[in-house]
Amino acid sequence: MNVLFIGDSITEWGRHEDAEGIGSGYVRLIHDYYKTSHPIQNFKVINQGVGGDRIVDLEARWEHDVIHINPDIVSISIGINDVWRQLDSEDQDQVYPEEFEKIYFKLLKSLKEKTKAKIVLMEPTIIEEKLEAEGNQKLKAYIDIIHKLADQFEATLVPTHQSFLTCLKAKNNYKLTTDGVHMNSAGNMLMAVTWINHVKI
Repeated sequence: MNVLFIGDSITEWGRHEDAEGIGSGYVRLIHDYYKTSHPIQNFKVINQGVGGDRIVDLEARWEHDVIHINPDIVSISIGINDVWRQLDSEDQDQVYPEEFEKIYFKLLKSLKEKTKAKIVLMEPTIIEEKLEAEGNQKLKAYIDIIHKLADQFEATLVPTHQSFLTCLKAKNNYKLTTDGVHMNSAGNMLMAVTWINHVKI
């Protein structure tokens, strides 16, 4: 069974420095969990995360990095940079919700038509560890789109954003990121546990 993870730097996290190409983030934790707790014959994790990616970047490499590989499960985590670039790179061409939905729909349609892969859609996590942060407010529209697409394509939804909000609401002041976006070990664990709790392999 081949499980392919695709997304941005949160997914990529160290895969180029890792001999197995899996990295040291949430993808590694999911891999190690199944390798040790639920031994599955011929179980393989493929990490196709690329730092800085937005939905338009996934579109550009979709055929080569996903369709061509023809995995059994495709897990997609995208949306953080589509919002973050609106905050830190205002001069850049932006991907607003309407375009985000249009491209995401196209990618999922292609996946359905060309493969038999089970689809897993992860909510984008957070932008700043503050509930009221502008980035987290802007993320809501993108998360709503992901929920809509999960219904349309009968995909498994992983409520990663909600898991992070729950932790933030607890106000225990335990950090989940290194900079408000990129995960520390606790953030990676939260992502992995949320994924494992919602995806059936």
